[in-house]
Amino acid sequence: MRLETTILKNLIYNEEYTRKVLPFLSVDYFQEREDKILYEKINEYINQYNTLPTQEALAIELDKSSIKDEEFQNSLKLLESITNENDEANISWLLDSTEKFCQDKAIYNAVVESISILDEKGRNTRDKGSIPDILSDALSVSFDPHVGHDYLLDAEERYEFYHRIEEKIPWDLEFFNRITKGGLSNKTLNIALAGTGVGKSLFMCHVAASCLSQNYNVLYITLEMAEERIAERVDANLLNISIDDLQKIPKDLYDKKINKLKQTIKGKLIVKEYPTASANANHFRALLNELNLKRSFVPNIILIDYINICTSSRIKQGANVNSYTYIKSIAEELRGLAVENAIPILSATQTTRAGFTNTDIGLEDTSESFGLPATADFMFAIISTEQMEELNQIMIKQLKNRYSDPTSNRKFVIGIDRSKMKLYDVEQFAQDELVDTGQKKDDTPSFDIATGGKYKNLKFEGFEV
Repeated sequence: MRLETTILKNLIYNEEYTRKVLPFLSVDYFQEREDKILYEKINEYINQYNTLPTQEALAIELDKSSIKDEEFQNSLKLLESITNENDEANISWLLDSTEKFCQDKAIYNAVVESISILDEKGRNTRDKGSIPDILSDALSVSFDPHVGHDYLLDAEERYEFYHRIEEKIPWDLEFFNRITKGGLSNKTLNIALAGTGVGKSLFMCHVAASCLSQNYNVLYITLEMAEERIAERVDANLLNISIDDLQKIPKDLYDKKINKLKQTIKGKLIVKEYPTASANANHFRALLNELNLKRSFVPNIILIDYINICTSSRIKQGANVNSYTYIKSIAEELRGLAVENAIPILSATQTTRAGFTNTDIGLEDTSESFGLPATADFMFAIISTEQMEELNQIMIKQLKNRYSDPTSNRKFVIGIDRSKMKLYDVEQFAQDELVDTGQKKDDTPSFDIATGGKYKNLKFEGFEV
């Protein structure tokens, strides 16, 4: 039996299968005319009556349709060949096979359309610039067989979720681990907000180096700097050599340091450059597929430098939309990419002109669009002043946090070594002069688990606790 026939049969007799795959099927995926006709009748019936059609109902619908007699006979013959015999295929196999069928057909159709566009004699009205989007859309075809969480039936699964230790990508910075409860969660979009030259790319490169040194696979997408410049910054960080000294280090010493890293680091770092304002989530999705096929590389985290110079796959450049809608669309698409691949995405954005000179950045200082913080799971500002620069420090301020309470450790200071592209923890006394930090002081009452729930460091005049 042909796969097309198997698909059509299960669209009639297998409701579980039909509900999962019908939204992703297209009449264009079927080649034979009778397959197209029968699929259209099945699809029309389900959309109108919200139930599976019977063979008898489909036969009547075929008879009522205005198709050629030969097409009617071939379609009816195909329908009659489909029987409800007890030979149901494994649902997992069916879903996997149908998904691959859709992907193969989508790619084939995209190639045919692209050739038609290139052929000036063709009737296709789309221009050559649309070809990358056509191919990207085809490569991204997939469907999720999961249709939702059943509150009552899935209670046991939900209980296990409550007690499951969540996999996270930990920071190598103490306060960041505090405010994210141990690191970046999968399926999240995380955004650093900073002015020009404050340290967005430095921050991103440090996180890349940190994750790599922890044996995670890292994909770094740059739309601003060259791949070699990003790798140079990671070199400075991991080799503990200043940027300037990298050009002076002897080849044998450099090779020795790199070989040492190869022996200790099990993860991989891939840096991919795209021209500014040329790539969107579909391009990144296609890149992930290509890296998996060609290099067996699956990232644990994606860093995108930076979000404002990405494009939207849903809204074309030059479209008559405001910046709120456009940037929010990009953020939603990137967060969708994070959810699809069950990984965290870290990116950055610019402050407004007013925010660049502001020593206390807020969400209102987000450049171009307030839609970005509306979509992000975690957003923080990187703030630098002349005084902090002298102390080799930057201040971090939480702006939005779905990991924990953003009023706890609202502000904190970390050290920065710009020559080696590194960030580091500083002593606690560096935090003491900050205002509105939300940090717990030594004399703040705290809950002591070790004492069975009593408070420690709590004193009242005339009483002992």
